[in-house]
Amino acid sequence: MPARDGHPVPPELLPPYQVSAPATPIAPFVLCSPHSGNIYPDSFIASSRLNPLSLRKSEDCLVDQLFMPVAACGVPLITARFPRAFLDVNREPYELDPDLFDEPPPEFANTQSVRVVGGLGTIARIVADGEEIYRDKLPLSAGLARVEHLYVPFHQALRELVEATRTRFGYAILIDCHSMPSASMAPSGGPRPDIVLGDRFGASADSRITRFLKDALTSLGYEVHMNRPYAGGYITEHYGRPARDVHAVQIEINRGLYLDEMKLLPTAGFADLQRDLLSLAAPLFNDLPALLEHRMAAE
Repeated sequence: MPARDGHPVPPELLPPYQVSAPATPIAPFVLCSPHSGNIYPDSFIASSRLNPLSLRKSEDCLVDQLFMPVAACGVPLITARFPRAFLDVNREPYELDPDLFDEPPPEFANTQSVRVVGGLGTIARIVADGEEIYRDKLPLSAGLARVEHLYVPFHQALRELVEATRTRFGYAILIDCHSMPSASMAPSGGPRPDIVLGDRFGASADSRITRFLKDALTSLGYEVHMNRPYAGGYITEHYGRPARDVHAVQIEINRGLYLDEMKLLPTAGFADLQRDLLSLAAPLFNDLPALLEHRMAAE
């Protein structure tokens, strides 16, 4: 990618994230939407063999907007501005595909992870349905620049939000917000639940948190599964440290509930889902902390 305006990444992607935060948080939560970025630079589109709509197949379209009213009740929400097809912050920083670049990645890079082999490393080779993104190999320097100028600042900001929350409340609960293709759009086909909660099979969060979320969403009429087919990615695994008073849960929402998946436009279900998520704010921010803190006091 050629530098423009003297910067190694497209300037329209800077700053790489947006934070919506209250002056004084009211609850020990941090919301994160790492895959809803929808700024597609002209230089990126020109380097791709896909049209802009096809590039968006990996995007968690409108997920940040679904959760914005929840954040407005008094907790921070961090959102990536760059698209997932350009850089994926829900990966290790250097899960790099050797087939994607014009020279070998550095020795410290993880070039053999399952995600890299599948074409979905830190810099993806394919979009979600398997189509190749790029016309030609990328300069390795361009890939490393994306990590340095987009990935690193995003995770620094997320880490600071989590730590500030833990310091203020004694613990922090990170909700990593995603969407998944409906059954009709998923490569494997077959029925899919409305929502999947991932806690790395109990490793990334106190079970009371995931049970509370599951019960609350089920009471609203949603079919909720745990950890299958999504147990949580790098963010959930990396930040979820219950022994250190940081809990992380990934939430995957079926796009069929709120999105026209061909046109990537909201359906009538968007407002209903957004309203349901907002209705969870009060019990999440009040009842769940009371439940956790009662247990801590008892221990």
